[in-house]
Amino acid sequence: MKFKDWATRVMLISLIFIALIVALLAGRATQLQNNTPESALAQPNPGIAPWSQYPNGQILASQKPSSAVNPPKSLFKTTEAFTKYRPRYEIAWADPSNYGERYTKDVNGIRVNNLPIIVLHETSNSASSAVNFFQTPHSDENVQASYHAMIKLDGTVIYTVPPDKRAYGAANSVFESANGSEAVKTNLNLPPSVNNFAYHVSLETPLDGWTNTQAIHSGYTDAQYYSLAWLIAQSDVPDDRITTHQIVDRSGTRIDPRSFDGLKFLKLLHNFRQVNTISTDKK
Repeated sequence: MKFKDWATRVMLISLIFIALIVALLAGRATQLQNNTPESALAQPNPGIAPWSQYPNGQILASQKPSSAVNPPKSLFKTTEAFTKYRPRYEIAWADPSNYGERYTKDVNGIRVNNLPIIVLHETSNSASSAVNFFQTPHSDENVQASYHAMIKLDGTVIYTVPPDKRAYGAANSVFESANGSEAVKTNLNLPPSVNNFAYHVSLETPLDGWTNTQAIHSGYTDAQYYSLAWLIAQSDVPDDRITTHQIVDRSGTRIDPRSFDGLKFLKLLHNFRQVNTISTDKK
């Protein structure tokens, strides 16, 4: 065999071998992409306005036809006291495995249109330990958990899940409203929950509550109440759709937020926002 013919054959075999490797690698990449959960592909936008996009009319607006021109009117307006209070904030995004998308249909294909609610929690330990847990990938659906925001003992607000995403804050839960029992089943393997229409906010537990499993502890700081009221004042969620984990829980195991002073919170909330009585309609 001539050297030229031999070299040509070697080159052809090499090219075929390289093409096979490229095809195998491409197939592997496609398989990995197809096996990746939808929530894991969603990347939180660091530039997102942490609170104003939810609820604040955004979910309500998304339920209207795309041709709708006028956005929903704001039910509330913030006050001068609100503008004077500015808590510190941190951004510590949770791992995408610990939150998901908000669905427009349940597992049976039935369209859901629940109005937003706010669910109050407590961390049961330090805020930093909660952040570490949320930022750790969890493949087990029974372990995945998150809040949209947490409030540290010094009043610092930590944003952990983008507001337009579904945080896993209340696994087996139902909200009782004037419309009846509200819950959405989004996973065939898990019970219905309020997560699809809830914004979850958690207060950092005081030190004496970390090892104390009783129904009470020393309570939350003034800074936490102020920051909580400031955060929620930016929403259009009415008072009667602000609830606690203990109230919505159906597992019989949740008692948070313990030692929460609801009257103190509502007084601050009403100081930070008022019902918007000014109509924007042109007569």
